[in-house]
Parts: sequence; C-alpha cells; structure tokens
Amino acid sequence: MSVDGTDWNLLSSYAGLLSLACGSIYAGSYGSLSARSARVAGVATEKDTEEEEEEEAEAERLSSEDAYLFPVIGSAVLFGLYLIVKYFGKEWITWLLQWYFTIAGVGSVGKSLIALSRWTLGQSRWKKFDKLQLLVLKGPRELVSVSLRTPSLVLIPLGSIPSFLYTFGNSTTRRSALLTDLLALSFSHNALSLLKLDSFKTGCVLLSGLFLYDIWWVFGTEVMVKVATSLDVPIKLLWPKSLTFTTERGFTMLGLGDIVIPGMFVAIALRYDHYRASQRQQPHVIKIYFLTTLAAYATGLITTMTVMHVFKKAQPALLYLSPACILSFVLTAFVRGEFADAWAWSDEAEDQGQVNNNSAKKDSDDNVQVASPSESEQEGQRTTGAAMTSSSLNCDTFVDQEVKKRTRKQRD
Repeated sequence: MSVDGTDWNLLSSYAGLLSLACGSIYAGSYGSLSARSARVAGVATEKDTEEEEEEEAEAERLSSEDAYLFPVIGSAVLFGLYLIVKYFGKEWITWLLQWYFTIAGVGSVGKSLIALSRWTLGQSRWKKFDKLQLLVLKGPRELVSVSLRTPSLVLIPLGSIPSFLYTFGNSTTRRSALLTDLLALSFSHNALSLLKLDSFKTGCVLLSGLFLYDIWWVFGTEVMVKVATSLDVPIKLLWPKSLTFTTERGFTMLGLGDIVIPGMFVAIALRYDHYRASQRQQPHVIKIYFLTTLAAYATGLITTMTVMHVFKKAQPALLYLSPACILSFVLTAFVRGEFADAWAWSDEAEDQGQVNNNSAKKDSDDNVQVASPSESEQEGQRTTGAAMTSSSLNCDTFVDQEVKKRTRKQRD
C-alpha cells in the first residue's frame, strides 16, 4: 500500500523490527539483574542469599581481554562458514546448525518461559513453589547441580514446542517467521541475561572492535551478506513487509548480533543505575544511564534503516549502533560529572564483594571459623557440622581437626 509515494508496508516492517529489537533488549537487561541488584536496599533472608549466589554462578562475565579477542574469533568463524557455504554448499552445514539450534531452543524457550512466569507471579509467590534439586557427585566433587521450581517441570516441555515445530513441522509451520522470531527472541533474552560485561570499559572496547569488524565484512567483502542469507537458522528477527502480515514481498531482517552486542552495553547501564541507587540507599532507581543508552540504540537502529531505505543496500548496523551507545554513555557521564567513577566501576568486583560479604555473614551466623592449626588448638570450638559446612576447608583439614578434637576430649 502506497500513499503519496510512501510505502507504508515497508515502514510498518521497519517499525515492527524496531519494536522487537528494543523490547528484547529491555527484557534482557532486566533479566541480567541479579535478585540482589533488583532488591536494591531490601533485606535478604538466608534463603534469598543462597538463591542469589546460585543465580550469579550461572552468569558469565566478559572481560576486556575477551573483548579484544571477540572480533578476531568472530572473523575466523564467519570466514570459515563462508568457505564452507561457497565450496561445499549450504545444505549439510544448515542441517547441522538446525539440529544444534533445535536442541538449544528447547532450553532457551523453556528458560524464557520460566523468567516470564516468575516476573508475572512475582518473586515472593514464585518462591512458594516447591524447589527440586538434582545433584550429581563424584566423591566430594560436585559434577552437576540443577535446581527447579515445580512449575518448571511443565514450562520446559512447553518450551520445546517451537523448536520441534520449526524443525519437524509441516510446510506451513516449518521455519515460519513467527517461530523464527520466538526462538530468536528467547536466544537474545538468555544471552543478555547470562552473558554480562564486567565494565563500561569492556563494553566500549567490544563495540569499537565490532564496529570495524562489521564495516569490513559488510562493505569490504560479500562474506557477511552471503552467510546471513544462506543459512536458514533462527539467528535473526524477521518482520513481513506488509501491514496485513502477508509474505509476498518478503521480510526485513535484523541479525541477533545487532541486538545482543549493543544490548549487553544497555544491560550494564541498567546494572550501574541499580548500583548507584544501592550506594546512595535510594528506595527507587533513577535509570538515567539505562534509558539514555536504550534511546541511543533505538536512534542508531532508525538511522540504519533510514540509510538502508534511501540507498537500497544492506548496512552494517553496528556502524551506527556502536557510536550511538558509546556516545550516549560518555555524554551522560560527563554531564553528570560521574565519568571517572563510571569508567572505574566494575560489575564483577561489586558482585564478588557482595558474595563475600554474604558468605562472611553466613559463616558468622553459623559460628564457622577458618583458622590456622595453632588457633584451632587454642580455642577448640569447631564442631563436625561446622567443619563440613565451611567451603574453604578440604577433606584433609577436616580429618586433621577430628583427630585434634578427640585428643582434646581425651585430655579433658
């Protein structure tokens, strides 16, 4: 439909893609908040602390060293896929990747459904459900530990439906845009929730490196476009070029990398806002850095779509998204006079410090004392249960303390 030369079908497609991308980053950013950060100034119970530590253990921090290597590794993987597609065909690599994403999609959609259910019910009501734990040990060493609330036993199988329909469904559902978007949004949400930048410095290094990476592989070669259009896997968002969602004109497309990479930067801005609120003991979080970087991302994506629409040529989105996100952070920090503090802040150090504080408090409550052998001989206050609950003591230390305790009893 075109009125006065305006292609509203195409514009609606851009708007739909923009809303999906921004919505995914918004949800993923809140998913990256630990329960400890989200609580800000609230009081935690021992049960809350244990669950928060389990949650933090799942997350992976991306350091500056990782950020420097990211474009190099990404280039090697991208060029490798290009060579396979060009010289061996796309069929078998597509088949292999589809199986991989089918299996990964089961866990990804299931985990997103659990997060959505927990958000809908609220933390307090969610924690009222029974907690099931699967623990696999090899001697004293823990090999596998999985904790689930009872609703998860239903939500995880339910999350497998999109993956199996995408791979094994009939001609109507197989690889449909709706299923592609469902799987891609779940991958994006979980990537933002579990993969976290450790500082703004790391974020700037990563965005700057991938800024050059995107320019080279899109403008300098055919590699990026060839791989993106050849592989039929759910690593992109699609929106039909139609107000009525018909697919005759095809789809506009946005790769998950253009969501997850800038999204990690937006997510750390939200965590920094929560950190500032906790330091100042504010009951409400003023999300100035989060809202600014999210608005900058939306502006950068609109700019990408505008240039692509005018010049009728694929654009490297990070060419516009990276400067937009970095400049929004730098300008906001300088205007507020907080740049030095924000640049020096480490999300990893803050979380580690909070975990150490919680562990110390827990040890104090349980009367667990980790001391040298000479102090143990003088005080003689450890019990078998306390020694077993202290994570810093190994089996040899525990046996040694038992011998000493029995010796003291004999002396008494």
